[in-house]
Amino acid sequence: MVEFPESEYHIPFFDEHGFVRKKCKTCGEFYWTQIHDQEICGEAPCQEYEFIGHPPAKKRYDIPGMRELFLSFFEKKKHKRIAPYPVVSRWRDDLYFTDASIVDFQPYVTDGIIPPPANPLVISQPCIRFVDIDNVGLTFGRHLTIFEMGGHHAFNYPKKEVYWKDQTVRYHHELVVKELGVRSEAVTYKEGVWSGGGNAGPDVEGIIGGFEVCTLVFMNYKVVDGKFIKLPVRTVDTGYGIERYTWLTQGTPSCFHAIYGSTLDKVMRMAALSPDEKLLSEYAKHSGDMRVEKVANVKKLREQIARKIGMDLDTLHKILTPVESVFAVLDHTKSLVFMLAEGIVPSNVREGYLTRLVLRRTYRLLRLLGIENRLSDIVDLQINFWSPDFPHLKRVRNEILEVLAIEEEKYRGTLERGTVLVKKICSDLKAKGEDTIPVNKLVELYDSHGIPPTLVSEIAVKEDVQVNVPDDFYTTVARRHVTAPKPAVTSFEKKLKDKVADQKPTRSLYYEDAYTRKFKARVSHVIDGKYLVLNQTAFYPEGGGQPADHGRISWKSGEAKITDAQKVGNVIVHAVKGNAPNVGAQVEGELDWTRRISLMRHHTATHILMGAARRVLGEHVWQAGAQKGIDATRLDISHYKRIAPDELAEIESLANMIVMENMPVEVSWMPREKAEAAYGFRLYQGGVVPGREIRVVRTKDWEVEACGGTHCRSTGEVGLIKIMRTDRIQDGVERLIFSAGVPAIKLVQHRETALRRAAEIHETHLEKVPEAAQRIEVELREAKREIAKLREELAKHEAAGILGKAKPVDQVRLLTQRLEDTTPERMIKLANELIAAEPKLVAVLCSTNKTAQLVVMAGEQAVKAGIHSGKLAGEIAKLIGGGGSGTPEFGQGGGTQVEKAPGALAAAEKLVKQMLASKGSR
Repeated sequence: MVEFPESEYHIPFFDEHGFVRKKCKTCGEFYWTQIHDQEICGEAPCQEYEFIGHPPAKKRYDIPGMRELFLSFFEKKKHKRIAPYPVVSRWRDDLYFTDASIVDFQPYVTDGIIPPPANPLVISQPCIRFVDIDNVGLTFGRHLTIFEMGGHHAFNYPKKEVYWKDQTVRYHHELVVKELGVRSEAVTYKEGVWSGGGNAGPDVEGIIGGFEVCTLVFMNYKVVDGKFIKLPVRTVDTGYGIERYTWLTQGTPSCFHAIYGSTLDKVMRMAALSPDEKLLSEYAKHSGDMRVEKVANVKKLREQIARKIGMDLDTLHKILTPVESVFAVLDHTKSLVFMLAEGIVPSNVREGYLTRLVLRRTYRLLRLLGIENRLSDIVDLQINFWSPDFPHLKRVRNEILEVLAIEEEKYRGTLERGTVLVKKICSDLKAKGEDTIPVNKLVELYDSHGIPPTLVSEIAVKEDVQVNVPDDFYTTVARRHVTAPKPAVTSFEKKLKDKVADQKPTRSLYYEDAYTRKFKARVSHVIDGKYLVLNQTAFYPEGGGQPADHGRISWKSGEAKITDAQKVGNVIVHAVKGNAPNVGAQVEGELDWTRRISLMRHHTATHILMGAARRVLGEHVWQAGAQKGIDATRLDISHYKRIAPDELAEIESLANMIVMENMPVEVSWMPREKAEAAYGFRLYQGGVVPGREIRVVRTKDWEVEACGGTHCRSTGEVGLIKIMRTDRIQDGVERLIFSAGVPAIKLVQHRETALRRAAEIHETHLEKVPEAAQRIEVELREAKREIAKLREELAKHEAAGILGKAKPVDQVRLLTQRLEDTTPERMIKLANELIAAEPKLVAVLCSTNKTAQLVVMAGEQAVKAGIHSGKLAGEIAKLIGGGGSGTPEFGQGGGTQVEKAPGALAAAEKLVKQMLASKGSR
C-alpha cells in the first residue's frame, strides 16, 4: 500500500485548533490530537472504549434521530439531500452489493464521465459488507454486515473547487462538538490510506472514546494494476457510521442495544436469555479486541479480556457465546430482509450465493440458541422495525417470508445429503491413515455442497475424525465471492484487436434505422482475406444475447456471403465467405431479412415477457441471462421455485395482450444519469452497459431496459408469443423457452397436428383428447393389474407342472430348468412359487435368447443347509461367459455364450454338492 507524507494530512484546521501530530506507541500509526502529552492514538485496541456507560454526547439519539441530525446538518451547509441507492449495486459490473456510499458514484462520477446528481450532496446509504461477517456479534456492534453510511460528498473539478480536506475535517468537528456536544479534545484524527472500488487516497479517521466513528477520505487517485494514478476529479468521500454515532450517544452495553432496544429484548426472551447488563458493559469496553482476522480463534481472543476483567474464561465464554449469537442473528436477519426485498433469490452463484451464506449462517446461530423455528418471527420483527424508514420492506413481506420458508426446506435437504457425504470423506481419510479434515476441504464442502463446517464437525466427531473450524471461516468463504468476475474477452476480439487498432469507428446504420435491408459502404480494411471492415454497416454485430446478422455483399467484380459480424472496440468486423473485395472498393450489402426480422421479434418479445414474468411472479424477478434465436429464444429469470403451469399460462396471456395492444417501442439515447433518474436501475436487466450515453428501449410503461439490440417499432409486429416450456437451469434461475412471430405460429401448428393425430388414434374430437387419454390410462392400469394376476396364476400352474422334476441332492432338492425367451421377472415369479411350495428346494432357471439369463433361488431349509444363491449364480454364469451375484436366498447372473447353457445347468448339481459339503466341513 502507498504511504503518504505528513503534508497530505497537515491542514490549517489542525494548526488553528492546536492539534499536534503524534505517533502511537502501541500501534505505531500517526494521529492528530489537542492533548499534547497523549501517547496513544485513542482507537481500540490501543485504548478501551470509554463511552460505555459514559456517553460523551449531550443527548441520546436513536437511528432515525441520528440519521436526520446528520442529513439536516449538511443540508444547512448547502448540501443537497439524496435518496439512498439500492443495497444491490446493479449499476456496477464489478461488485454485487453497495458497501459504501461512494459506490453510488463510481466509476462514472468519480472518473468525470457524468456529473453527480448534486454537488455537494449528502446521503445516508444502507450498505452491506461480508468481509467482517465472523466479527459480527463478537465486537458488540463495531462490525456489522448491514449498516448505514452517512456520506457528504464533494466533487472537485479542475475549474470548479467545492471543498477539500480542510473544510471536510471542519464539518466533522463542528457536527460532533457543536451538535452532539462532544468535548473538542476528546476527538482524535488518525492518518490512514483508503482504497476501494478502483479508487484511493489519504484519509483521516475520527476517533472518540476509543471508537472509530468516521473515515474522511480524500479520493484523488485511480488504482490501475496496483499503481495510483491521479484523477481529474478530486472527491471528498466520507463515511460516517450512523449506528456507531448512535451507540456513542447512548453508551449502551452494545451497539445492538442502541439500535434495536425492545426488539433486542424480544429476541433475547425467545432464546431464554437474560444476561447481566453490568457484565456486558464491562466486557464491551474491551470488545474492540475481538477481531478474528488477527487470531482465528475466539476463545484465545476472549482469554485476554477475561484476564482484564478478572473472570474465568470458560464461564465468560459460556455466558457470552449465546448473547453474541443473538447480536449476529439481529444483524443477519436485517441483511436478509434488505437483500430479499430488492429481488435477490438465494442460489449458488453471484449475489445469490452471498445471500444464502448469510441465511445459512443465521440458521446455524439459531440452532445454537435452540430457536431454529423462530426465523420467520424474527424476520417479521425486522420488517416491522425498519419499515417506517424503508416502506418498501413491508410491501414485499409475503415474498420475503415465502423465500425464507423455501430456503429453510432446502437447507434441511442439504444437511441430510451432507451427512452421507461427510461420513464417506471420514471413511476415505481413515482408509489412508489420516484423522483430520483439512480447512481447504471444509471450504470446498461449503462452497460446492453448502454443508456448514459445524455439521461436518458434529458428524466427524462420531466417526473419530478431527475437525478444526477456524473462527474466520465464513469471512474466508465470502472473500471468494464479494466481487464479480471480469467479463471474458472473446477469441474474436483477442485475435483481431491489434489488427483493427488504427481503424476509425464503424458507423452503425442498424441503430439509425433497424429496418434498413440494403446499404452502400466503402471497404476500409481487409484482414487475411477473411475479415472485412466497412466505413458503415447495417449488419448487426453479435451482442447482448442477439446473434449477428447474415447476408451478402456485392461489388463491381464480385460477390460474397457475410456469415458473421463482431464488434471489436468501436470497429465492426465482418466474416466473409468467398473472395473479399479490395480496400477502397464500393460495396452494396444486403441482409438476410428473414433472419433479422425474426431476431427483432424475438428480442422485443424478450422484453415483453420480462415485464409479464415480473407482474405474475413478483418484483424479485430479474433477468439472469438471455439468448435470442431465429426459431426460439431463451430467457433466464431469477425465481425461488418452479413456475407453476397456471403461472406460465398467465405470463403467456399477459405477454400476448401487450402484443395486441400494439404499444410503440421507443428507442432513444440518453445521458446515463438522466436515464437512471427517470427509470431507476431496472434499466440494467441485461447487465450494465458502458459509456456516458446509453441506449434505452422503452415499451410505454410496460418495460424499459438499457439495450443494444434491434427491435420492432411496436409490440404488434412481434406477432404471437408462445412459451414452449420452462427448465430449472440452476437453483434460483428458471428458463423460459419461447417462440415469437412465424416460428411461434409453426410451433402451434405442429402441436395441433400432433393433437389431431392423437384424436384420430383415439377416435374422438380434438377437445376430447384429454378425456380419451385419461380413459385409456385407467383402462391400461386395470389391464396391467389383470396381467399381473394372470402371471401369478400362470407361475403357480408352471411351478406345479415342473416341481416334480426336482431331484434330491443330499439334504436338498435341485431343480434346473431351461426356458425359451422368458423375462427375468417371469423367472423370479416362477422361482418364488417353487420355493414357496418346497422350502428345501434350490431352483436354477435359465432363459436363452440372444444372451443367457440366470435366476437362482433357495428355500429357507436349503439356505440353512449351506446354499448361497448368489455365489451359485456367479459360478454357473462363469460357465456361460458371464458373471452373477446375490444373497443366500436369491441370485442373478447371465452370459453371452448361449450354446453353453445346457452344460452350465448340468454342472449345477456338482456345484450344489460342493457347497453343501463345504458347509458340512465347517
